[in-house]
Amino acid sequence: MFDVVIIGAGPGGYVCAIRAAQLGLTVACIDRRDSLGGTCLNVGCIPSKALLTASHHYEAASHDLGAFGIKVGKVGLDLAAMQAHKDKVVGDNTKGVAFLFKKHKITTVTGGATIIAPGRVRVTGAGGDTEFEARHVVIATGSDTVSLPGLEIDEKTILSSTGALALGKVPKSLAVIGAGVIGLELGTVWRRLGAEVTVIEYLDRILPPMDGEVAKQAQRLLTRQGLKFKLGTKVTGAEKGKGGVTLTLEPAAGGEAATISADAVLVAVGRRPFTDGLGLDALGVTLTARGFVQVDDGFRTNIPGLYAIGDVIGGAMLAHKAEDEGVALAEILAGEHGHVNYGAIPSVVYTWPEIAAVGMTEEQVKEKGIAYRVGKFPFTANGRARSMNETEGFVKILSAEADDRILGAHIVGPAAGDLIAELVLAMEFGASAEDVARTCHAHPALGEAVKEAALAANLRPIHI
Repeated sequence: MFDVVIIGAGPGGYVCAIRAAQLGLTVACIDRRDSLGGTCLNVGCIPSKALLTASHHYEAASHDLGAFGIKVGKVGLDLAAMQAHKDKVVGDNTKGVAFLFKKHKITTVTGGATIIAPGRVRVTGAGGDTEFEARHVVIATGSDTVSLPGLEIDEKTILSSTGALALGKVPKSLAVIGAGVIGLELGTVWRRLGAEVTVIEYLDRILPPMDGEVAKQAQRLLTRQGLKFKLGTKVTGAEKGKGGVTLTLEPAAGGEAATISADAVLVAVGRRPFTDGLGLDALGVTLTARGFVQVDDGFRTNIPGLYAIGDVIGGAMLAHKAEDEGVALAEILAGEHGHVNYGAIPSVVYTWPEIAAVGMTEEQVKEKGIAYRVGKFPFTANGRARSMNETEGFVKILSAEADDRILGAHIVGPAAGDLIAELVLAMEFGASAEDVARTCHAHPALGEAVKEAALAANLRPIHI
């Protein structure tokens, strides 16, 4: 009998397991994969960032280093070595989680899990079936890729994100269906390495959840980098041939059909909760209309002793959101007071420049009828950015007119994913733009752009 059995060893599950063990609970964690870390560490966040970084270096060596007085000969691509780097990064991370499980005496179980009754889980593995009992069972099974009708993913010519991370050669042309985070990141990787990339999006804009001004700037920059966009367009058919795939496209608002051919197609239209084989229907677990596990504020399902966290419960499908939920739930199960502030969860797009956000967009602030101020500062006016030749983008801070409280922050620019952390912390502690503006920032540093944007929210920037 365990105190906690967790199904899923992704960021939500493994972090929940470690925190529960730290709090003195006995823990078992079950996963279908032989390696821990879930989608994020194995075929998601970590390998994609390894390829994004490697392809960024390749692009810099090919086109950008001359501006710094660095002369290089003809730059060559060894894709096998790049993929090996990615695989090593993945292996090091997953082994790190295994080490932490061993350190905290967490029992690791490999196999498919089915919840057969409250507090009872059957695992089907290589050695047959094994049953586990626990006072608490946690569903942390994450999410899976969504396909489109008529586009059967074969990971050869029609790819999910998993297949797009493992290509053995650079396709001459790549069609990306979906202009969200995954589509833009992986489209960027293969564009840098030489593919002609066309991004097809049903909506009339890229990055639908992002601030509209940020999305427009991001599209301009990505277009300048070589990505082509077909917005307001739906894919209505696909035909495989020897030369790749021919897609049939139609305007989302209606109109004449057209076709586009590509060596490979990446389907990046979203993700769905992964509940396959868990036995939730038989158990009577309540799901939402979209198939997510329904939970209350304490991550409890309608079944006593059964909880759920992460992508499988919906909300922002982000590894760090799942991690925070895992910590909060572990603390609740140990009798403490776990909590997640969903208003201060950052999101990052790891293109270059990076795109990062926290809190409300300007559109959302307007929709809520909140009187607000906007503070913006461009990286063209930041000394550190100039020294790096990385002057694209800006920092944008939205603050309430009534009390100057920060409502949201949005960054397009170098290291935006790191810079946003300061503003996440500010929002977590209910800070005002004035608080950020009066905080001393090192010079010269990219973070000064954050300070200047906060100053601009009160109409007193120094360097513009």
